[in-house]
Amino acid sequence: MKPLNPRLALWLKLSRDIAIMALLIFGARSAIADWNHVPTGSMKPTIVEGDLIFVDRLAYDLKVPFTTWHIAEWDDPERGEIVVFFSPANGDRLVKRVIGVPGDVVAMHRNRLYLNGKPLVYGPLDKKFLKALPPEAQNRFQFAIENLHGTEHPVMALGDNAPGSSFGPVKVPAGKYLMLGDNRDNSADSRYFGFVERDAIVGRATAVIASWNSDHFYLPRKDRFFLGLP
Repeated sequence: MKPLNPRLALWLKLSRDIAIMALLIFGARSAIADWNHVPTGSMKPTIVEGDLIFVDRLAYDLKVPFTTWHIAEWDDPERGEIVVFFSPANGDRLVKRVIGVPGDVVAMHRNRLYLNGKPLVYGPLDKKFLKALPPEAQNRFQFAIENLHGTEHPVMALGDNAPGSSFGPVKVPAGKYLMLGDNRDNSADSRYFGFVERDAIVGRATAVIASWNSDHFYLPRKDRFFLGLP
């Protein structure tokens, strides 16, 4: 057999090495750690448009790379955690907060949550959470700290009578979760597409890696780099 041209042989070797490296990188991203760009404001003021968030795919289980098949499970999402999951409505990847776990009874009345018959505690929000919001949003919305059984996080709403500000009570079925956005009056969540299957959850969002402001020429928001998520 005639030997390959040295240049062609080198090109084939480099192509093979690049393909193997890409497979390892994307395989790790699919099974171990991931990142998610946030294009909408459904999780404001916790997460804002332009944030790049870190997703821990090993928080709850180990999956076969590039699939949702579970090899092993060692934990389940807890109330108050921010998770990335595939929407039961259209399969889009979404970022929301876990409000109800299997067996919980959840209700909302005028944007105030009730969990297993007890109202959550709300308090004033520290203004540090509003830095990334434009002045018109700060003036238009109402803000608070919501205490979800020990997990405190910011929420915002337009008012007490906005559409979707009341629902339930509903009981979360086995193997499913109830998700809400922190921006309660501007979030497509479990109020609209129902409960989320355990197998549809990709991982837990733990931090903002970086952030860019699309309203100001995509300049970086340096104060949001490597910011932990409440």
